[in-house]
Amino acid sequence: MSLHHHEIAEREHRILNPFTEAKLRLLGEVSRVGPGTRILDLACGKGEMLARWAGWFGSTGLGVDLSPVFLAAARERAGELGVEGAVTFLQGDAGAYEAEAGAFDVACCLGATWIGGGLAGTAALLRPAIRDGGLILLGEPYWIGEPPEAALAAFGFAPGDYLSLAGTAERLDEAGLDLLEMVLADDDSWDRYEAAQWRTVADWLVANPDDEDHEAMVRFLDDNRRTYLRWGRRYLGWGVFVTRPRS
Repeated sequence: MSLHHHEIAEREHRILNPFTEAKLRLLGEVSRVGPGTRILDLACGKGEMLARWAGWFGSTGLGVDLSPVFLAAARERAGELGVEGAVTFLQGDAGAYEAEAGAFDVACCLGATWIGGGLAGTAALLRPAIRDGGLILLGEPYWIGEPPEAALAAFGFAPGDYLSLAGTAERLDEAGLDLLEMVLADDDSWDRYEAAQWRTVADWLVANPDDEDHEAMVRFLDDNRRTYLRWGRRYLGWGVFVTRPRS
């Protein structure tokens, strides 16, 4: 699925992962974000986490994302919440962004660890940006149960792309990260993320019958519904893992 197709499907979303506002706040609390906490968010999407945390906790942040559409929404949202002076958004390839060394208390990549080729590679991208004792937050799918081959095929995943929750913890450990906390999506938050896209895409299809992406979005809508209802809700979890690199 192309970036443009994501921009269509997630047009009405503020949080571009299966989290609710309450879970986003809980993540900030367990990460001990507070006044003066400086946060880097790679592949920040619409910047809801940075803007909300700035308002709730008094933190500051820098977000990097490839999509100018998402970043325009991020800047507008920061203005709505009155935190435009606390957050900055840059357009560019998050996987190639070189942050100032040791300049951040928390560095994040929530749901886009493909920018570093997986958990370990993304942690390596984030690690130079944090101060000694700083945190790395990684959002990642995991398997609730052993997925059948048909589920892997439906998602387009290779067998080793994602692991069980315990396997994910082991992968973090192998990357030199101590798992301190985690916040996991649940069925309701998954439903809101996935099902809300169905309505958004269906409305877009009605309004744009002659668009060159019309057929691709018809396929996305059909495939997404079928895959989520048949496989996703039963087998696929998602969470954010709060880690600290071992020295």
